[in-house]
Amino acid sequence: MLQISVLRDQTELVLAGLAKKHYATGPADVAAILDLDQRRRSLQTSHDQAKTEGNEMARLIGPLLKKQNSAAIPALDGSLSPMEGISLASYQRQATEAKERVKTALLDLAQVEKEQQQLLYKLPNLPHASVPQGRAAQDNEVVREHGTKPTLGPDAQPHWELIKKYDIIDFELGNKITGAGFPVYKNQGARLQRALINFFLDEARNAGYTEIQPPILVNEASGYGTGQLPDKEGQMYHDAKDDLYLIPTAEVPLTNIYRDEIIAPDKLPVRMAGHTPCFRREAGSWGADVRGLNRLHQFDKVEIVQITEPDQSYGALEAMLAHVEGLLQQLNLPYRVLRLCGGDMGFTAALTYDLEVWSAAQGRWLEVSSVSNFETYQANRLKCRYRADGGKTQLLHTLNGSALALPRIVAALLENNQTSTGIDLPQVLHSYCGFERIG
Repeated sequence: MLQISVLRDQTELVLAGLAKKHYATGPADVAAILDLDQRRRSLQTSHDQAKTEGNEMARLIGPLLKKQNSAAIPALDGSLSPMEGISLASYQRQATEAKERVKTALLDLAQVEKEQQQLLYKLPNLPHASVPQGRAAQDNEVVREHGTKPTLGPDAQPHWELIKKYDIIDFELGNKITGAGFPVYKNQGARLQRALINFFLDEARNAGYTEIQPPILVNEASGYGTGQLPDKEGQMYHDAKDDLYLIPTAEVPLTNIYRDEIIAPDKLPVRMAGHTPCFRREAGSWGADVRGLNRLHQFDKVEIVQITEPDQSYGALEAMLAHVEGLLQQLNLPYRVLRLCGGDMGFTAALTYDLEVWSAAQGRWLEVSSVSNFETYQANRLKCRYRADGGKTQLLHTLNGSALALPRIVAALLENNQTSTGIDLPQVLHSYCGFERIG
């Protein structure tokens, strides 16, 4: 969530950033928020004045009530001299009226603050200066490519055919048990899943991340804390009875560990990693782009999260990007790094790198990771802060990255390493799998 002080003091910068993200109602929403902010501050002043007046009346009336003295007492507004005075009963009426004004101002203030908060929730994060202009994926900037794309023979098959050939993933069985987009992994496919999860977690731990096993259901406050709500409400599975959401990524529970927390500077940066299943309702059901493992309702992913001081966050982002690249290099998967343009970035991100692996049988790039810096956007929602040098609390920066999501990694491994007699797995997975090839 953007800070109201930023909207107030840097309005033109905010509007330019929203335009870069192609947020169409930016000018109207910002104007509405600033109008509400002016009303909020006016109401706050009225509340404070009424409260001060009421407190002063109580201070003067108190001693008189104790003495049961109904003598005249001075009016607060100075319209009467102490000698002229007004009756105690009249003064008590004024005190009651002041209390009512405080109560009314509080109710009005709460309503305005609620309206302002809801509008602030609608605004996306502002893009970093390095984010390229553009509306969609074709406008993303290719930062670099790594590795050599394999050349397959004429009989090469896409992964959705290979998984049937070697009986390692069953989509029909998953459809029977649950529905489309919920595959069943079995035999060497199940063992490959477990091997990849353990490999990714071990590498994260070796890089200094604390392993966390979080809940996969979160409450509404957690969804708002990291920005999934209200932006992605329709994409999340929701249990209405208990008002809980199945997580779309481990980012949500991991980052919310530090909701409403003030972190000591000597505990920064916070580095966490966690493996969870992830659940997303938006998976498609037709076309090559969503066929097989390309898009699912449920999948496994290892997530890395960092919480840092503001001046350290972009160094942390580059380190996280290098970590994910290192995983892909060990898996011998050709990949490329993209810097997303304003129109293709996520709602909460200030800067995002996507990593895509080459799918040889499909002849296209598959996204397997996003690594993002959210700057203070999530921290402001979470009230995640630190106090530097014993001074005033300040918002921290939050970051997260997929390290890695499994489905398209598995798809690329199967397709790129297929031979006429089986699928050769990269050496780094041999000890994790307990076998060197599928088939």
